[in-house]
Parts: sequence; structure tokens; C-alpha cells
Amino acid sequence: MDEPRIVPPGGEPGEEHLAPGSASPRYILRLYVTGKTPNSIRAIARIKEVCEEALPGQYHLQVVDIYQQPALAEGDHILVAPTLVRRAPGPLRRLIGNLYDRDRLLAGLELQPVVAGG
Repeated sequence: MDEPRIVPPGGEPGEEHLAPGSASPRYILRLYVTGKTPNSIRAIARIKEVCEEALPGQYHLQVVDIYQQPALAEGDHILVAPTLVRRAPGPLRRLIGNLYDRDRLLAGLELQPVVAGG
């Protein structure tokens, strides 16, 4: 797996991942991370894995380092990282903290029903 590339200020707003074969993605996601820490790298890898599995060719993932792009984080009201923001389809949704649980990610992206009780 390639190491994620996070673009510094003055460049693009963050690392862009356009799903292979997608001209116009249905899901627009922005992942806020804190540099190249192990937690950030794991979150990026897990989200890409889940998106490729559940949304092949239907997503666009932008990775934003909040240290490098604080204005983007402020604009999305990000206080904690990692945070995944689903910008489209609406309404806007935020998944905060532990992004390693596949079922939690799928439920947060509204790709599977939430199982109550249990």
C-alpha cells in the first residue's frame, strides 16, 4: 500500500483520492487527520478499504492534515481528529474518533442499517 501523501499549505487542499473509473463521484468525503501519525495512516487506509469495498467507483476522498490546512478544519468545525465528513450526499455527516470499526463506518456513511439492541 502506498504511503499517504498530504499536501502542504499553498498546494492542493489535501490528498485527493478519486475512485478508479469514476467521472462524477456520488459520495464526497473529507478526512481530517493530524499529520502522518500511526492513527492517521490507519484511518486513511481503513476508510479507503471500506470505500473501495462498499462504494467502488462512487466516491471521492480528500485527506486534510489539520496542522497544514487549519482553515479547512475551521470551516468544517473540526475539533478532533481523525474526523470523516460526508459532504455528499446530503445531509452533511461527521464521524469522529475511532474510524477503524468497519460496521461503524458503514452505518455512519448510511450504507447499512443500524442494528438496534443486541
